[in-house]
Amino acid sequence: MSRIPYRPLPVDQKSAADDQAKFVEHLLTRRTVRDFSSQPVAPELIEQAVRAATHAPSGANKQPWHFAVVTEPTLKRRIREAAEEEERAFYAGRAGDEWLQDLKVLATDDQKPFLETAPVLIAIFLERFGLDDQGNKTKNYYMPESVGIACGFLIAALHQAGLATLTHTPSPMGFLNELLERPKRERPYLLLVVGYPAEDATVPDLQRKPWRETTSWR
Repeated sequence: MSRIPYRPLPVDQKSAADDQAKFVEHLLTRRTVRDFSSQPVAPELIEQAVRAATHAPSGANKQPWHFAVVTEPTLKRRIREAAEEEERAFYAGRAGDEWLQDLKVLATDDQKPFLETAPVLIAIFLERFGLDDQGNKTKNYYMPESVGIACGFLIAALHQAGLATLTHTPSPMGFLNELLERPKRERPYLLLVVGYPAEDATVPDLQRKPWRETTSWR
């Protein structure tokens, strides 16, 4: 593989620190939202965010992901119906008492209207293995780690655009392969709900652990 020069834009440390502080403060305002407006989202905002996600680092540069963007109302309804079926089983006992107890502070249940109300759903798939030009199986590496990093890029880029997000993970999520016509070699990793918050949206008054408590320096 040929190599090319890497030349990041020159930035003095003072300017970098100021810009970073502004970016971090903006990221700290991100919250998971469950009350969405039906206000449409400009497609270019989604496109740019997905573009950022596809530039995340990945094991051996295999890029083992696929982003399926859904805006069609009928398809969103079918996704909601399938997700709520799994959620009913989850809340009926599949999760276990401890998990359900931990969820009480979030006041969640098996009803997921945001899957229809929000204008955009992005289903992120993890590619278990790739295919070469002849259709032969190729190996991917560090797939969960790579896709997880890409999702972080995606969420940050959407927040930068002023959009609210919700990470939804009904389990199992195999219905997404069928509804979105994705091959079995791809595993649903995350269903990201995207849109603007409803005018009356609220979020739990959660407290984060102090960052110094979860960080060590040696």
